Amino acid sequence: MVDAGVDAPSDIDTVSATLASMDEPASDDLHEANRRLRQQVAAMQLLLRKGEERRRAMLHIMVDMTEANRRLSDQRKAMLHILGDYESDRRELAQQTEGLRNARRALLHILQDSHSANQRLERSRKAMIHMMGDLQHTTLQMQRREQELREKQEQLVQAAKLATLGELTTGVAHELNNPLNNIGLFIGNVVDSVQLGRFEPEPMLRQLTNAMQQVNKATEIITHLRTFGRAAPVSREPTHVNQVVEESLSLMREQLKLRSIDVTLNLSPDDPIVMGSSIRLEQVFMNLLTNARDALAESIRKTIVIRSWLEGGSVWIEFQDSGSGVPPAFEKRIFDPFFTTKEVGAGTGLGLSIAYGIMKDHEGSITLKNRPGEGATFVIGLPVLRTQPGVEVAR
Repeated sequence: MVDAGVDAPSDIDTVSATLASMDEPASDDLHEANRRLRQQVAAMQLLLRKGEERRRAMLHIMVDMTEANRRLSDQRKAMLHILGDYESDRRELAQQTEGLRNARRALLHILQDSHSANQRLERSRKAMIHMMGDLQHTTLQMQRREQELREKQEQLVQAAKLATLGELTTGVAHELNNPLNNIGLFIGNVVDSVQLGRFEPEPMLRQLTNAMQQVNKATEIITHLRTFGRAAPVSREPTHVNQVVEESLSLMREQLKLRSIDVTLNLSPDDPIVMGSSIRLEQVFMNLLTNARDALAESIRKTIVIRSWLEGGSVWIEFQDSGSGVPPAFEKRIFDPFFTTKEVGAGTGLGLSIAYGIMKDHEGSITLKNRPGEGATFVIGLPVLRTQPGVEVAR
């Protein structure tokens, strides 16, 4: 801003110059008037300087006020920005506060649910403990019942075996009668020689040797009966199937002969070996032979064919009779316990059921191929044991 009143001559300065030029001798009145005028001029100059100072001070104040207004405007703008940021922060804080409230409410629900879940879990745990106790008690009961059932089954098997031995009594007695008669004959010859005083060592030794052979034969029959009659071991061992079939047939042979039943034996030349109990397998074969014997009671042609062969990693043994076969209505029940097609008192109905259970224990199978009017064929399957050198086989 330009200060125009400081450098330009003012009217007061002009009056002062005029009064100076008039500083000449004059009258006293004029002189007095001039003095007063000078005083007024001086006073006016003083006032003018003060006014000029005030004006300059005002200008400085106005500049300061302008600067202050500018700073105030800047501060206002900054305050507006601060207020805007504050409002934004306030809204964000309000949202966060609401989110925090929601999270708190959710956490309370979660805590309540967790508490309820813990209570349910505790109840479930207690129930599980009771269930486990009941399950353990039930398991022990089942084990005891299973053991009792196994014992009953063993007793049932043994009873059926003894019943089979009872049926074999007549045939076995006849089979034992032959060696006993022969023993008596050979011993009688030796006694006669002694009584007649003929002490010939060779004939007497020959007669005694023949007698001993008959004793051994009778002993084998009795040993076989005792072996078959005793309780079968639970353990299994490698067993020759063909030999078990032949031993089963040896016990039945005399009975079959007395009933005029012809037996054809056609066993596998490979001499298959299975893992099993020879006594239990013999009981199965004996039951099938007994059923075949009874089925041929009214038949004109009485034949039993036993054959075995290897196929698909198993040995198959077939017992075929020429009887009348199983009535078709009974085919599905033939292996049921206590079911029999024989007359009352002629059978227990346990033979085939026991045979079925024994085959299951041996991981094998027993099936019926029925031919109504032509006979029945029972087929047994057992997995073959692939033995290694040095394996002992039961005989």
